[in-house]
Amino acid sequence: QVQLVESGGGLVQAGGSLRLSCAASGRTSGTYGMGWFRQALGKERDFVAAIWGPGGSTVYADSVEDRFTISRDNAKNTLYLQMNNAKPEDTAVYYCAASGRVFRNTYYYSKQSNYDYWGQGTQVTVSS
Repeated sequence: QVQLVESGGGLVQAGGSLRLSCAASGRTSGTYGMGWFRQALGKERDFVAAIWGPGGSTVYADSVEDRFTISRDNAKNTLYLQMNNAKPEDTAVYYCAASGRVFRNTYYYSKQSNYDYWGQGTQVTVSS
């Protein structure tokens, strides 16, 4: 079992920055990749970014690439999402997730069904 707890959400003005954290505990040695998803009010949960492998390979949704950065601190079992130049459309509940499986195609890391563990979510609101 893996427990994931997000933190760092809050209110930020457009153009500002936030850093979200996801602390992992439990049997973290069994996880291969981690990702961030977000769900805006009345919409489906969408992929944001993922990181996996010993070298920290990453993939981003087109909507956040060049603005967001996903990273991890393996020693602290913590995942991060650095959000820069925040936009109102970034407003959503952000969830971190962990997968115990490896995938060859990066496409699979963008699919909710390929993750085994989820955090409770943290609210991010970007005002204009």
